[in-house]
Amino acid sequence: MQSTAIFLLPPSIPPSLSHRTTTWAINPIPTPPHSRSLDFAASINGLSGSSSSLRQFPVTRCCSSPSSSSSSCLNGWISTPPPVPDRELRGVEVRAAESCAGEEEDAKASGLSKTLELGSLFGLWFLFNIYFNIYNKQVLKVFPFPLTISTVQFAAGTILVTLMWTLNLYKRPKISGAQLAVILPLAMVHTLGNLFTNMSLGKVAVSFTHTIKAMEPFFSVVLSAMFLGEMPTTWVIGSLFPIVGGVGLASMTEASFNWGGFSSAMASNLTNQSRNVLSKKLMGKKEDSLDNITLFSIITIMSFILSAPISLYMEGFKFTPSCLQAVGLNVRQVYVRSFLAALGFHAYQQVSYMILQRVSPVTHSVSNCVKRVVVIISSVLFFRTPVSPINSIGTGVALGGVFLYSRVKSIKPKPKTA
Repeated sequence: MQSTAIFLLPPSIPPSLSHRTTTWAINPIPTPPHSRSLDFAASINGLSGSSSSLRQFPVTRCCSSPSSSSSSCLNGWISTPPPVPDRELRGVEVRAAESCAGEEEDAKASGLSKTLELGSLFGLWFLFNIYFNIYNKQVLKVFPFPLTISTVQFAAGTILVTLMWTLNLYKRPKISGAQLAVILPLAMVHTLGNLFTNMSLGKVAVSFTHTIKAMEPFFSVVLSAMFLGEMPTTWVIGSLFPIVGGVGLASMTEASFNWGGFSSAMASNLTNQSRNVLSKKLMGKKEDSLDNITLFSIITIMSFILSAPISLYMEGFKFTPSCLQAVGLNVRQVYVRSFLAALGFHAYQQVSYMILQRVSPVTHSVSNCVKRVVVIISSVLFFRTPVSPINSIGTGVALGGVFLYSRVKSIKPKPKTA
C-alpha cells in the first residue's frame, strides 16, 4: 500500500516549487473526460527530487513557456516509431540493388536461352534438309518410283504425328468436319508438291532441282495477284528479274538437264505456292484457323490417305523385299535410307513451322534462301556434281534475287495522297 500512496500522491513538494506555474501544451491532443494521465504527469514533472521508485516512469517534461513549439511539447505524449539506423537503410538499399541485378541477370539468361534455342532450330532445319535431299536422291537413283517414295514419306510422318499426339508431346486438336473440308485442298496440293519434287530429284541433280525451286517467289507473286488481289510493289517486281534470269542461265549450262526434271521442279513450285495461297484464302477465318504445327500434322495424315491408294494402283507393291531383291537391290540399305529420308522430310518441315512461330515471315524467307544455298553446296560436294563457272554464276544470281525478294517483300507502298 505504501507504494500505491507514493504512486498517487507525492509525499512532499519542495516549497520552492509550491507557487510555480507551469504551462503545458496539451491542446493538440484531446483528453477523454475521465482520464487523469495529464494531471498525474504534471505532478511528476513538478517534482524536484523524487525517489528512485519514480525513475521507472521516464516522462519528458514539456516546455514551460508559451513560446515553445507544440510539436516539441508533444514528444512525451505521441508514440512515434524509432528512427531507422543508417546501416539498416544501407542494408535495404543493398538488397534492393541485388534484387534488381538478379532480375537483369534472369532477363539476360532468358534472352540467351531463347537465342540458343532459335539457333539450334535453324541448325536442325538445315541439317534435316541436307540429310533428306542426300538420302532421298540415293534411294531415287536405284528405286525410280517417286509416288511410292512419297507415300512412304507421308506414312513415316503419319506415324510420328500419331506418336506425338499419343504421348502428349503436342496437344491433340479437335477438328470439325468443316475444318477438314477446308484443309483437304491444302493436302492435295501438298501431296502433289512433294511428288513433283521427288520426280525432279530422281531425274536431275539435287543442286539443279533447288536452283529451279528458287523460282518459288515468282509463282507466289503471280498467284497472289490472281487469287488474292495482292498487287506486288515495284521493288518486288524488280527482285524477280535476277531470279528468273539466274535460273535460266543455270539451266542452259546444267550438265544433268532434262525436260522431265525441269518441268517437275517447276510444277513443284506451282503446287507449293498454290498451297500457301490457298492457306491464306481458306484459313483466313479466325474460327477456322489452326496453329502451323497442327495444320502441317493434319495435312501429312491426309496426304498419306490420298497417296496410298494411288501409289498402289500406279506402281503396285514394288517396295516389298522380294521385289527389291528381284532387281538386285540391297533391301536393308534401301529401307534404312528411305526411312532416314522420310524422317528428314517430316522433321525439317516440322522444325520449319516451329521457327515460323518464333520469327517474322521475312526472317523465315531469308533463312529459307540461306538454307537452299547450304543444300546446293552440300549436294555438290557430296555427289561431286560437275558445275561450270557460268552455271555457278546463274545459281548465285538466282539465289541473290531470292534474298533481295525476301528483303523488299517487307517494304510497304506509300499511301496515295489526294
